[in-house]
Amino acid sequence: MRYVLVVLLFVLGLILCSVAWVQTEPSASYDQGEFLKARVLEVVKSTSSSQGDITEFIQDTQQVTVEILDEPFKGDVLTVTHANTGHLAYDIVLEKGDKVLLWGEIEGNTLVNAYITDYVRDDYLIYLVIAFVLMLVLLGGLRGIKSVISLGITGAAIAFVLLPMLLKGFSPIPTTVLVSAAVSTVTFVIIGGPTKKTLAAIIGTTGGVVVAGVLALLVGNAAHLTGFSEEEAMMLMYIPQNISFDFKGLLFAGIIIGALGAVMDVGMSIASAMDEIKKVNPSLGLLRLIGAGMNVGRDIMGTMANTLILAYTGAAIPLMLLFMAYETPLVKVINLDMIATEVVRAMAGSIGLIVAIPITAVVAGFLLKAPYNH
Repeated sequence: MRYVLVVLLFVLGLILCSVAWVQTEPSASYDQGEFLKARVLEVVKSTSSSQGDITEFIQDTQQVTVEILDEPFKGDVLTVTHANTGHLAYDIVLEKGDKVLLWGEIEGNTLVNAYITDYVRDDYLIYLVIAFVLMLVLLGGLRGIKSVISLGITGAAIAFVLLPMLLKGFSPIPTTVLVSAAVSTVTFVIIGGPTKKTLAAIIGTTGGVVVAGVLALLVGNAAHLTGFSEEEAMMLMYIPQNISFDFKGLLFAGIIIGALGAVMDVGMSIASAMDEIKKVNPSLGLLRLIGAGMNVGRDIMGTMANTLILAYTGAAIPLMLLFMAYETPLVKVINLDMIATEVVRAMAGSIGLIVAIPITAVVAGFLLKAPYNH
C-alpha cells in the first residue's frame, strides 16, 4: 500500500512539473514604471474645492512629502500632490507616518513622476500570516509543521500551476480537477503518510469534489448561468493577452476549488477516526466499521455544511442588505444570475461534502478490514 501511494504521488508530481513551465507574459502597461513603497514625512498643504450646480463635486487636494523605501530610489524624498473626491471607497486621506504605494514613472534610471495609488497593507498581512503559522506550529507541533508545508504547496500549486494554465487558455474544469487531485494527494500524504487511511481520504475527497463539479455543471447549464456574476469575470474579456475564456468553466472551476478544503477535511476526519477504531478493536466487522465511519460523518456533516454556506453568505452581506433596503421581491432576487450562482456554489459544495462521507467510509472500511499492519 505504501508503494502504491508513493508511485501515485510521484506520477502526480511529474504531471505538475510538466505543466509548471507555463508562464504568463508580463503586461506592456508596466514597462514604463513600477510600484514603490514610500512613507509620508509631512502633509505640506491641504485644500478643498467644490464644483457643479446640480451635482456637487468636492475635491480635497493634499500635497505631501514622501520618502521612498524601495530600491533603486530608496531614500529619495519628493513632493506628491494627491486628490480625493469624497468617495469613501477610493479616497486616501494621508497623515504623517502613513506608508503608501506609489506608481512611479521611470525614464532611463530617473524617477520623473509619482502618484499615490493606495495604502501599503502587506506588512500587516504578513504579520497576520506569521501569527497563523506560529499558532499552527505551537499548538500542532509536528502536525502543525506538516500543515504549514501542505498549505505552502497548495498555495504554490494554485499560484504557479493552476492560474497560469487558466491564463494560457487551458480548459478550466479538467485543469482544476487535475490540480485539486494533486493538491489533495500531496496534502494527505504529508499529513497522514502513505497509509490506507490516506488512500481512503484521497478517494473520498476526489469522489466528493467530482460530484460537486458535475452537479454544478448540470444545474448551471440548466439554469443558464453565464459565469459573469462577478465584475472581475467581465473584466477578463479585456485583458491584453486576448484569451477567449470559457467563463462557465471558470465558474465551475471556482466551485470545485471552493469545495475542496471542506471535502478534504471530511475525508481525512472520517478515515482517521476509522483507523483509530480499527486499532482499538481489530476484530470489528466490516459493516460495523463502515457504520462507525458513517456516524462520524453525520456528526461532521452539519457543521461543515454550515461552514460552506456561512462562508458564501458572509461574503454577500452588503448585497443582501441592498436587496432588503430596496425591498426587492424575492422572486426577482432568487432569479438574478449572481444570486443563482452563489446558491449553486453553496449547494453543490455541500452536496459534494455529503457524498464524500459514504465514499470515504466504504473505501476505508474495505481497506482497513484487511489484517492491520502497524
